[in-house]
Amino acid sequence: MPDWHPATVTARTPAADGLTDLVLDIQGTPLVGTHAHPGQYVRMSLPGLQPGIFAIASPPEAQGLRWEFLLKDGSPLPDALIRLPLGARVQVSAPEGKGFPVERARGHDVLLFATGSGISAIRPVIATVRRDRALFGRVKLYFGARTPGAFAYQGELHTWEEGGVQVVRTVSQPGASGWQGLTGYVQTHLGEEAVADARAFVCGQPGMSKGVIEALRERGVPREHIFFNY
Repeated sequence: MPDWHPATVTARTPAADGLTDLVLDIQGTPLVGTHAHPGQYVRMSLPGLQPGIFAIASPPEAQGLRWEFLLKDGSPLPDALIRLPLGARVQVSAPEGKGFPVERARGHDVLLFATGSGISAIRPVIATVRRDRALFGRVKLYFGARTPGAFAYQGELHTWEEGGVQVVRTVSQPGASGWQGLTGYVQTHLGEEAVADARAFVCGQPGMSKGVIEALRERGVPREHIFFNY
C-alpha cells in the first residue's frame, strides 16, 4: 500500500458534461515537489471506498502547493470526491508512473492525442511545451469527446492555440446537438501532413490508444516515438 498524506479540497468546479475540476492543497505535506513529470498520477482514498488512480492535471512545479485533477462521474470514489465540501481532507499518495518524456520531443513536431478525461494527463504536457515553445516544432492536439458538451478545459483551448498549439476537436456521438465540427475518432483526422518524424503523446481508452498507434505506424511513426503515461 502507498504512504498516504492528507490534502485539502480548495476548489471544485464543473469542467464539462460529466467532468469536474478538483483542486487539492498539499502544502505542509511531503508531497510538495514530488510531481516531476507531466502525465504522472496519484492514488486517492476516502474512508470506506476503494482507492482510485487519477492523473495530475496541472504541470509539475518544484514548489507547487496545489494539484489539479479532472474527475469523471459515475463511479463511487469520484462521485464521493465531487460531493466533498471545501476544506475536506483527502488521502493522497505520492506521484507514480514515469509520465511523458517531453524532453525527447525537443527539435521535433509534437502530436498530442486525448479523449474524454484523458485530456487531464495531456494538459500538463501542453503547459510544459508552451513554457519552452521554441524548442519544439509544430504542436497539434487531437482532442476527442463523446458529445460537444464533454470537452473539458474549453476556456483554455484558445489560450493553447495562441501559445502555438493547434487544436483539432472531434465528436464521436454528436446526435441531434447541431455540432458542425469534425466527427469520428481522433486518429481519423491526421490529414496529409508529414508526421513520420513527430513524437506522439497519447492518453485515452485502450481502444483509442490502439487505433492511434495503428494510424501513426501506417504513417511512418516508429512505435518507440509514441508515448503513454504508464
